[in-house]
Amino acid sequence: MSQQSPDRSTAPPSARPDASMSLLNNVMDHSLDDGYAEASARRKADGSAGLPRTLKSKLGLAAGLVVAALVVTLGAAEARISAPVVAKEREELIDRINAETEAADTLESNVDKLRADVSERQRKALEQHGGDQGQLVALLAGATPVEGPGVKLVVDDAKDTDQGGGGPRESSGFADTGRVRDRDMQRVVNGLWESGAEAIAINGQRLTALSAIRAAGDAILVDNRPLVPPYTVLAVGDGKKLATAFQDSADGQYLQALKESFDIRTSISDQAKVQLPAAPSLIVRTAEPKAAGSGAADTGKGTS
Repeated sequence: MSQQSPDRSTAPPSARPDASMSLLNNVMDHSLDDGYAEASARRKADGSAGLPRTLKSKLGLAAGLVVAALVVTLGAAEARISAPVVAKEREELIDRINAETEAADTLESNVDKLRADVSERQRKALEQHGGDQGQLVALLAGATPVEGPGVKLVVDDAKDTDQGGGGPRESSGFADTGRVRDRDMQRVVNGLWESGAEAIAINGQRLTALSAIRAAGDAILVDNRPLVPPYTVLAVGDGKKLATAFQDSADGQYLQALKESFDIRTSISDQAKVQLPAAPSLIVRTAEPKAAGSGAADTGKGTS
């Protein structure tokens, strides 16, 4: 007798919507562990649950609450008392900072006045001893401000200063990067002097015959004053001729090689009028002949 095939028309019972959330449902339904529930039930049965019932326990609880309230009250009172003290100390510190700042500003103003007085006396001394050439001597020495036609040369570090390789600086001890070095500015200044510049200033620092361009780490110093790139060089002279002569000179070609090798950014343009300040301080030196028989006289050298 053949078996009747099972009826597939009856659909299986639908699954619960939260069947996939059985773990979460278990946690929600049994939020309290069974062990804790049993312990709580035992405490209720023994009468030990809830607030203390004996007088000693109640007094202990009351004492604890009083101590806690006392600690909170003392903390709040101390914070309230110390707040004005902290505010007063802060005001005193601000007053001291303002006073020291004013004193520093006063000293700086006095230094500027003394520097201007010294510069004026030096200019008068140069005029007296130089006769009709006093003004020219003061101009060449950097003792007076100067303005006139000239050129503006801007030299700046490369955007990416981590480059390396050969190039015009490969024989030096410095790393060959896109950062402008003190020797680069020395060559730029010397090239401008050689090309016919009458006066030069870098970032507002007037150069004289005694000026020094040195390095302190990666910073460039002009007369011990640090400069920040970009380095703007202003030179007084015949603008077009000065720019052309500098670009054609060996130092101009050196600057162009730095631009090509290390992407150092440079630009030069002739200006109808540039203004250069006076040098902040001048040191007057004179040469004196040595007495006969001294070592300096034997070598033909004097002292300065």
